[in-house]
Amino acid sequence: MNSTVFSRRNLILIVGALVVVIAAGLYWRMRHGHGSAGDFVEYPMTVASDIPTAVAVGPDDTVWFTIGFADAVGMIRDGKIQRLPKSKKNVEPVGLAVDADGAAWYTDPTEVLISRILPSGEIKSFPLGTPIARLGRMAMAPDGAVWFAESTAYGFTRLKDGVLTRNVPKSVRGGPYGVAVDAKGIAWGTLQSGNQLIKISPDQEIAEYEIPTPGSSPSDIAVDGSGNAWFVEFRGNKIGKFGDGKFSEFNVPGEWSGLSGIAVAADGSVWFGLLRGHAIGRLRDGQFRIFELPRKDARPYTVAVDKTGNVWYADISGFVGMLKASAAKK
Repeated sequence: MNSTVFSRRNLILIVGALVVVIAAGLYWRMRHGHGSAGDFVEYPMTVASDIPTAVAVGPDDTVWFTIGFADAVGMIRDGKIQRLPKSKKNVEPVGLAVDADGAAWYTDPTEVLISRILPSGEIKSFPLGTPIARLGRMAMAPDGAVWFAESTAYGFTRLKDGVLTRNVPKSVRGGPYGVAVDAKGIAWGTLQSGNQLIKISPDQEIAEYEIPTPGSSPSDIAVDGSGNAWFVEFRGNKIGKFGDGKFSEFNVPGEWSGLSGIAVAADGSVWFGLLRGHAIGRLRDGQFRIFELPRKDARPYTVAVDKTGNVWYADISGFVGMLKASAAKK
């Protein structure tokens, strides 16, 4: 065989192989992100033992976060962490929401309370009237009511003007955890052990929907601008959607990722945390992209998106972090 022909064939094969490798690399980067340190801003806790759990962003872009096993609530303003003290340690403060006035509401199962804290540190609390409390997530409604999941009452509770209204689904199979409220005032919730999605209308009519994947363990939930409910399937390793009376489910890439936290950005992108994947993920137009966090020990537990498009996360390894909007929108 002519050596020139052989060399040309080899060259074509080599170039072809390089094209495949480069294309695969680009595809991987598009799907997984490269976690460039410059894409992130992270705030380490000022007290080494602090464990940030829930995160939320206020109308003035103040970032609030609850702190597990601590006698304080956290706030990030002007690039600095502030620790606002409270009377007792809060063992499992997973519920957090910010109202239109910029005050943060949080669950306090230790003291069996729901509390509202101002940036000044002033706290007003509302007793739940039960001997104990096991509380889940929290959300604000358009009318200023605050909703929260209440396992000890087997349902979802609305607090408005100091009055508690408890909504209990008919099939009490347990595990109320996530809650979100859409622009029409419809509350959505998840039953983890019941494997159901719950819809509560403003007139307190309750509808229950069985999630297609058995034993999916639905947890966090959020609603988009069109009223669709998006939720995490913790054991199913899926992101679920309920809209127009039907479910859609999206398999998150990789094995069980420890999905936790969910938020919907203004552009419709759905964001979530991957506890075991040390990353945050985005679902947009049916496609996933995973953004690896700067630290290999990162464990993002909850996420929130501010009005600029920055994606915030509470990392239970001791950080509150942010993926910059410039990277998040790519």
